Amino acid sequence: MSYCKRIVKAGSVIDVIEYHTARYGAPGQKREKKRKATPEEMARANQRNKERQCWYLILANFLPGDYFLTFTYRELERPTDMEEAKQDFRKFIGRVKKRYRKKGADLKWIRNIEVGTRGAWHVHMIANRIPGGLDIIMEEWTHGRVQTQTMYAAGRFKKLAKYVTKSPGSEQRLQGSNYSTSRNLIRPVPEIRRYERYKTWRKIRVPQRYYLDPDSVEEGINPWTGYPYRRYVLVKDDYAMRC
Repeated sequence: MSYCKRIVKAGSVIDVIEYHTARYGAPGQKREKKRKATPEEMARANQRNKERQCWYLILANFLPGDYFLTFTYRELERPTDMEEAKQDFRKFIGRVKKRYRKKGADLKWIRNIEVGTRGAWHVHMIANRIPGGLDIIMEEWTHGRVQTQTMYAAGRFKKLAKYVTKSPGSEQRLQGSNYSTSRNLIRPVPEIRRYERYKTWRKIRVPQRYYLDPDSVEEGINPWTGYPYRRYVLVKDDYAMRC
């Protein structure tokens, strides 16, 4: 007679999933017939997980005033392959990191290198804002243009996480992509709680100063375990626009 709750606290957002498992059992709960996931379903699940993990990183490490940047290549300077594009980025980010340190700041970043079906390369990057930071970034990218905006202007963080984790499987116009982050990011660790006295979850409890994001509530049957689950997001009042 138990269920589990997986809780991830990232910034001022709490992401919760409640679920039954075969390990702990779910007496009195109807279990649907479980099935093996198809390769397409696994690919979609992996993409959703990458988007969610990126969302946690954004919430835990960045603010609405930080940078969301797109770097383009001049046609004659386009990389020949992904390894060359990654090398271009490593050299660029190394120079930026050194200049941030001279200003007494650590550079934090999340990026996705993308190449379209027509062979055009570009890089999307999120970076922390410091005085003069944008000038440094624009001076050090020498392969083409830099399009800049704040993360607030880029929209809600969950949509931004989806945008910077695109892959050929999730975006038809992409031929290839490579997602990466700096090593100095805060990485939220899930907390797993087990409730032994209840057959299933009850009404969602919302802590003080938080509210339930109604669009986040999701209930159903996990097709691979056959057991029911419920997922939802709690948002701190002063953090509403960031989720």
